[in-house]
Amino acid sequence: MQRRYRLRRDQDFQRLRREGRVYRHPMLTLSLMPNGLAHNRYGFVVTRHLGNAVKRNRVRRLLREAARRLHPRLAAGYDMVFITRPEIARRPLVEVFQTLEALLRRAGVVEEKNT
Repeated sequence: MQRRYRLRRDQDFQRLRREGRVYRHPMLTLSLMPNGLAHNRYGFVVTRHLGNAVKRNRVRRLLREAARRLHPRLAAGYDMVFITRPEIARRPLVEVFQTLEALLRRAGVVEEKNT
């Protein structure tokens, strides 16, 4: 995922925590808020409850890849923070992708393709 699509500043994470709309799933929590930009930005919070650094980095890579694949189908102009829960550490990429897509659909930011 390109650097301009990542949330990096602590202020942005705090703003989403305070003001963002929250959607929950047993594996993941999504906090979402308009950002006023022409593109989306993504942040990932992977807690130590998941395990050691190897496991946390694997989960972070899975989430980034799932977000990268979904990015072209999403409405533009949002900041999104994905907060992991321990259940996600034992799941393959396919399930992580489906969970991410389900949360984003519930939030109403997935644009359907016209084929």
